[in-house]
Amino acid sequence: MKRGKLTLGLFLGFALVYGQQSNTTEDNKSFRFEDNWKSLEKVNAVPDWFQDAKFGIYAHWGPVSSAFEGSDPDKFYAGWHGMKMYEDGKRVPTKNGKPTSNFEHHSKKYGNPKKYGYKHIIEQFDPSAFNAKEWADLFAKSGAKFAGPVAMHHDNFAMWDSKTTRWNSMNYGGIDPSAELKKEIEAKGLKFMASFHHAFTWKYFAPAHKYGGVKAEDYDLYTNPHSLESDTPDEQFYKDWWAKMKEYIDVYQPDLIWFDWWLENMTEESRLEFLAYYYNKALEWDKEVVISYKETTFPETVAVKDYERGRPNQPKSPSWLTDTSPGAWFYRPNAKFKTPNELVDILVDIVSKNGLMLLNVPPNPDGSIPQEMQDLLIDMGDWLAINGDAIYGTRPWTIFGEGPTRLPEGGHKVEKFKIEYKNTDIRFTKKSDKEFYIIVMDTPDTEIVVKSLSTDIGVLNSKIEHISLLGSDEEIKWARDERGLVLQAPAKLPTNYAHAFKVVLEGYKENNIGGNIDAHVD
Repeated sequence: MKRGKLTLGLFLGFALVYGQQSNTTEDNKSFRFEDNWKSLEKVNAVPDWFQDAKFGIYAHWGPVSSAFEGSDPDKFYAGWHGMKMYEDGKRVPTKNGKPTSNFEHHSKKYGNPKKYGYKHIIEQFDPSAFNAKEWADLFAKSGAKFAGPVAMHHDNFAMWDSKTTRWNSMNYGGIDPSAELKKEIEAKGLKFMASFHHAFTWKYFAPAHKYGGVKAEDYDLYTNPHSLESDTPDEQFYKDWWAKMKEYIDVYQPDLIWFDWWLENMTEESRLEFLAYYYNKALEWDKEVVISYKETTFPETVAVKDYERGRPNQPKSPSWLTDTSPGAWFYRPNAKFKTPNELVDILVDIVSKNGLMLLNVPPNPDGSIPQEMQDLLIDMGDWLAINGDAIYGTRPWTIFGEGPTRLPEGGHKVEKFKIEYKNTDIRFTKKSDKEFYIIVMDTPDTEIVVKSLSTDIGVLNSKIEHISLLGSDEEIKWARDERGLVLQAPAKLPTNYAHAFKVVLEGYKENNIGGNIDAHVD
C-alpha cells in the first residue's frame, strides 16, 4: 500500500472511531431515566465507591430523643414513641388491654396526650450541644466512609431547614443539621447520606387521631384524620411525601438515600417517580448515587437491599446493606451498647458475604454524642486503621468462611441470636486474584488451622508466595498440608479483636504452547 493511501486509511479510521465516541458522549449527556422499570434497570445500582466503602454511620436524633429522659431504665419502651404514647388500652386498643409503658411515661412526664401530644415534644426540641464538626471528626475516626443524619423519621419532622413543612429543625431548634453535616462530612472526604422513614407516618400517627386532641391546623404534622386500620394514604399524604423528598434531593444532593420500611405499601407510581428523579439528578451532578430499601420496595436491579439488624447467612450478590445499632435506635438513659469486639465481628462477617454495615449512633437529646459511644467508634476506627486493607475495597473470596459459629438463618432481625465468634471462626475477603485475607475472629492460640485450604481440597489452586499479619512486622511461619493452612500464632498481636492475615499468591497460570494441535505431541 502506498503511503498516501495508508495515511488516508488511518485518517478515516480515526474519524470513524472519534465520531462514534462523540455520538456516545452526546448520548450519555442526553440520556434520561424514564419512570418505568425497564428504563431504570439501566442504572448502576451498586457503584464501586459504595462497594468499596463497607462501613457507614447515621444518627437517630430529633425531638423524640428527649421523650425518653426520665424514663425507668428497667422498663421497656418502644422506639416509636410518637405512636405508642397514645396507646392507652381503652381509646386506642393494645394487645393486653393495658396502657403501654410509653403512654404511662408520657402522661407522667408531660401530661395527658390529648392536651400534650407529640407536637408538645417538638416544641421543646433543644439541640444546644449539636456540633457538626465534632460529629464528622468522630465519624472519620471511626473508619466510616459515608455518613449523615436521619433526615426524617416516622414523626414527620424534618431535620433540615425545610420550605415544604413548618415542622423542621430550623423553626424548632434553630439549626439545619443536614446542611452543617453535609459540609463537615464531605470536608473529611466521606460521602453524604440521609435516611427517610416518613412513608410510615400514615400509620404512625393513626393512634393520635384515634385518641383525640389533634387540631385541624396541625394535620400537616399528624396527616389527615384516618382510622387505625387504614393502609391507604390520601392524595395529600403522597403530595407532602414527595415534596419533602424532592426538596432534600435538590438542596442537599445526597450520595445515598436510605429508606425504612412501608414504602413498599405506597403506589408503584410514587416509587418510580422518585427513582427516575433522583437518578436523573445524579446524571446532572455527574456522580453515581445509591438508594437503599427494605422489604419489597424495589427490585434488586435498581437499588440496594437492606437488612435491619440482620444479614444473609451466606454470600449474596449484588451487594447489600445491614442497618444496625449498638443499642436502642434513639437515646435511652443508662443505655447499654454492644462492645467494639462484637461490632467488629459483625462487620467482618458482613463484608465476607458481600455486604456493608450502616451503624446507628444515638446522640443525647441535646445533640452531643455519649462518651461510651465515642469510645466505641474510636475503638472501631483504631481496628480499621490497622486492618482496613482486609475490609475496604475488597470483594468476596471463593468461600466466605469456615468455623463452628454460623447464623442459624438469614434475613431481618437475626442479631437476636447471640453470636460469639471463636478463634476457630474464620472469614475471607479478597483484594485481587493474587491477594486475599484470612480474618481470624478471636485471639488465636499457638496455631491457626485454616481447614478450607487443605491440600486435599480444591479451594486454593495457586502457590502461596507470602503471608503477613496486618499491623505486624513479625515473620509469619506457616505450612500447608492435608490438615489445611497452618499458621503459627505471632508472639504479639497488633489489635485486641479480629486478626487479618494477608496471603499473596503466585496466581493462576496455564501453558501457552498453541500452534498446530499436534505440534507438541510425540
